[in-house]
Amino acid sequence: MDAFYAAIEQRDHPELRGRPVLVGGTSGRGVVMAASYEARPFGIHSAMPTVQARALCPAAVIVPGDMRKYRRVSAQIRVLFESVSPLVEPLSLDEAFIDVTASVRLLGPPLAIGRLLKERVRAATDLAVSIGIGPGKMVAKIASDLSKPDGLLEVQPDRVRDFLRPLPVARLWGIGPVTESALRAAGIASVGDLADADPASLRQHVGGAVEALRRLALGEDVRLVDAEREAKSYGEENTFGRDVADDRTVRDAIIAHGEAVARRLRRDRVRARTVVLKVKLAERLGPGRYRLLTRQAPLAEPSDDGAAITAVAVRLWERHRPRRAVRLIGVTATGIDGAADPQLALFVDSHATARRRLNAALDRIVERFGEESIGRAVGRPEKAAPTRQVKRGEAP
Repeated sequence: MDAFYAAIEQRDHPELRGRPVLVGGTSGRGVVMAASYEARPFGIHSAMPTVQARALCPAAVIVPGDMRKYRRVSAQIRVLFESVSPLVEPLSLDEAFIDVTASVRLLGPPLAIGRLLKERVRAATDLAVSIGIGPGKMVAKIASDLSKPDGLLEVQPDRVRDFLRPLPVARLWGIGPVTESALRAAGIASVGDLADADPASLRQHVGGAVEALRRLALGEDVRLVDAEREAKSYGEENTFGRDVADDRTVRDAIIAHGEAVARRLRRDRVRARTVVLKVKLAERLGPGRYRLLTRQAPLAEPSDDGAAITAVAVRLWERHRPRRAVRLIGVTATGIDGAADPQLALFVDSHATARRRLNAALDRIVERFGEESIGRAVGRPEKAAPTRQVKRGEAP
């Protein structure tokens, strides 16, 4: 989707149309999660600190965002994606891979399916989607990026190498700043340079990754669209607007995150075996880098109960509480057990039974009236920005 969050706000608020709009955190540590195309000429892009974006474009309108609305629109768009193929692999709330191989006989060639999907999205949501078509996931993703805004670009299988050759090497998946720097040291700037490079010479700069990188440079991407990816973990975190040294504030955030994680586990009918506490300290290691601590502990038994998860997370905090102020706190549940039904106990545990009934009642209330309707008596964690992540078990 094109500038997804910002486009939704402009759609719903006509006074914002034609103006530079930023969606993201408004605190001193907020970041831009979406910038309208009117804001792009000022050099503003997603993940940029809001303070920096405001300096580049003082006239920009900053909207904190409405995640419930964005998830609702995302779910609506997901249905439209599935109208052309059941094989949909979401990457985020606003992006997905769709394997249309089996749909060609019914709906026509891929380009026709792309046009049909654009029409359906526009008619149903009044939003623009950019579509890239290719024989593999990487090429389709790159084509989608290059076709924005509101574009449609197909790369035929016999044209993949010619399509990739002039592109900057950083366009390839798996090439981050470190690998890009190593490739540049080897004199490689474009995908074509990488495809033509001598493997033995290149290995001195990128080590054992040389063969995988050269395959990507040649467009050889064997990854399939996975519509049934199972979640390996469920997590919630937040960056505080200012460094926090107050124990109560951190504990409240841990409890709120643990309850949110548990609610998502129950919605997906899974349980977790391990709890991980993530703490980012107010200790700068370099530009944009801070010391990060993670600690974990097992649950007594697989659980989807917020009280059990938060109890372990709070104990981890008490045991490993740092002396420095905290910048970010997060709780993650791992070791996901897919068994929907718990093993029956030999003896009835009345407390556990009561907890399950309580959780079921709370879930029904939240499902009907929203996540703010009921919960533990703790403060709501401050978010630096809305997320684009597709969270398993999160209600649309």
